[in-house]
Amino acid sequence: MSEDRKAVWIPDEEFVQSSNLNAFVHWLLEKEYIHRPFDSYEDFWQWSVDELNLFWKSIAEYYGLWTQVDEKQVLSSMEMPGAKWFQGLEVNYGEQMLNAIGDEDIALISKSETRPLSHMKGRELKEKVAAMQRYLKECGVQKGDRVVAFTSNIPEASIAFIACISLGAIWSSCSPDFGVDSVLERFEQIEPKVMIAVDGYSYNGKNYDKLNVLEKICDRLPSLKRIVVIPFYNGEKRPLGIEHADYWTEIDFDGSSEPEFIPLPFDHPIWVLYSSGTTGAPKAITHSQGGVLIEHLKYIHLQNNVKAGEHFFWFSTTGWMMWNFVHASMLAGAAVVLYDGSAAYPNLNAMWEFVEEADIAHFGTSAPFLVACMKKGLQPGKNLDLSALKSIGSTGSPLPPEAFKWVYESVKDKVWLCSMSGGTDVCTAFVGSSPWKPVHIGEIQCRALGCDLHSYSDSGEPVINEVGEMVIISPMPSMPVFFWNDKDGSRYQSSYFDHFPGRWRHGDWVKITKEGSLIIYGRSDATLNRQGVRIGTAEIYRALIQIPSVKDGLIVNLELPNGDHYMPLFVLMNEGHSLNEDLKKEIKATLRKTYTPRHVPDEIIQAPDLPYTISGKKMEAPVKRILRGDSVEKSVNKGAMKNPESIDFFVRFSRGQKSL
Repeated sequence: MSEDRKAVWIPDEEFVQSSNLNAFVHWLLEKEYIHRPFDSYEDFWQWSVDELNLFWKSIAEYYGLWTQVDEKQVLSSMEMPGAKWFQGLEVNYGEQMLNAIGDEDIALISKSETRPLSHMKGRELKEKVAAMQRYLKECGVQKGDRVVAFTSNIPEASIAFIACISLGAIWSSCSPDFGVDSVLERFEQIEPKVMIAVDGYSYNGKNYDKLNVLEKICDRLPSLKRIVVIPFYNGEKRPLGIEHADYWTEIDFDGSSEPEFIPLPFDHPIWVLYSSGTTGAPKAITHSQGGVLIEHLKYIHLQNNVKAGEHFFWFSTTGWMMWNFVHASMLAGAAVVLYDGSAAYPNLNAMWEFVEEADIAHFGTSAPFLVACMKKGLQPGKNLDLSALKSIGSTGSPLPPEAFKWVYESVKDKVWLCSMSGGTDVCTAFVGSSPWKPVHIGEIQCRALGCDLHSYSDSGEPVINEVGEMVIISPMPSMPVFFWNDKDGSRYQSSYFDHFPGRWRHGDWVKITKEGSLIIYGRSDATLNRQGVRIGTAEIYRALIQIPSVKDGLIVNLELPNGDHYMPLFVLMNEGHSLNEDLKKEIKATLRKTYTPRHVPDEIIQAPDLPYTISGKKMEAPVKRILRGDSVEKSVNKGAMKNPESIDFFVRFSRGQKSL
């Protein structure tokens, strides 16, 4: 077996037989959806996309959404966009969440940099949700109204979220590290009636007072009828320069009552998520109650193998789709685990210590976090009790092979590494994990059930063992029902369907192996086209990981008017290191040895910082536009950036490069 195909985890027979996936197959046989067991996961996947209506009908009935569904009712057509799912049937996502949690079960586990670990049982959560519902109705909130949040990742946000969606109101949230304009670019589009907000938060050991920011946001959202402020500073109620405001502590959460669940059409909007908005107003991506419910039931149970009573965590903020996704674990009867603060405070061991303290079974994080831990030489498995840990989820960017090895050598040798990739666009993963398949170094295990995903060549043909565009050729229930205020659907159409008409082009380079596993090479709109050979940016970044003094990098390729190419690599150095000629030679030699001479940049430049979106994604395409000479205004939306000042370096660099 070659190093590239080395299996670092193989599920044993007990794990396979006890998996949720196995139980579902037995049910399919019993109900005569299928007439023989599947020979492999790949056979199961093929059936799920060949028999799309039958597959989603079985999911709906297996998880008790309805006792019986007419197969013709499942999907109106294969047209994209425009396909309708489960027309005439009603659901409620919040009801499915809370009904899966017993009164004495742990429902929420939370901790922050300023709050100690705490647990909330099902009965307490239900009573608080019911109380929040009473408050929202007193504010005049009705089905279809928008409730927004400017909050940290704390239990109050979860309570408000469940209360909102259970009433049929539409949820949307931003993290409090967003600036005023960035919040308004999102919330102005949907005209919210109520806002839940913090007046401050803590990150990396520092407190940030956001009361002034909150007041400015409220002043510019005339649709708001009520604002609920969660006091950060020791619960202190400070004078508010905001009309129609209440403190969270003033809401009556006493008394025993049951939450209300309004039956809603399958395609009724549940929440609005936002694209990163790197070059314009963020797209207000609107999902449906039923679409994300049935997708999350499938993914959490069958792909992630989450079970009742387990503790499920994903490091996130309220401004990222993974915050919505982590709450889906409640659908499996699991406890949702929340953390608010920096993943590296007071050091990178903090999250691994949290795994031990909170008995986390499923630990979700980002590829850059795992890489940072690896480069720091951490060995959490040797110093901590990680016996509860069953799986590690990784998303956000491709996970390099070296990080796979580090997980199994330094965290836990029998842990299931669930690398996955999806997006805000569908609030789930297109590709991810299967409890039936081994984990191979550098690869994602499989395509998700019901996701008809392929790698397309430039000519629009599916290819195997070749890098191509990630394309989904059949509808998925959690594809957006629409973009808010996109009345003619043109923005929705142009976002996914213009390149391959009638096919969803996601914008990632992907290779599907003959075994059905996948390798993602980064965003296709940031592709490095070197003398006609396409190079994924992820390959460059994977090579840089081998160099300890380099913290991160950003690479672009510019096609010059004379037909030449210019490919600069910008590096961010670890503290105490700087770029010199010897290091430049080492970087070039590493790239040449690991890949090809085409991977070697034309120039290597040390940058004081690299630009990231608020959700932590590197901004290669905006940097390319700036280096090409486009204005900053046309190239980047600074309100969508985590560190907007970082872009100034690239503007200065561009002006000094006469060859561009």
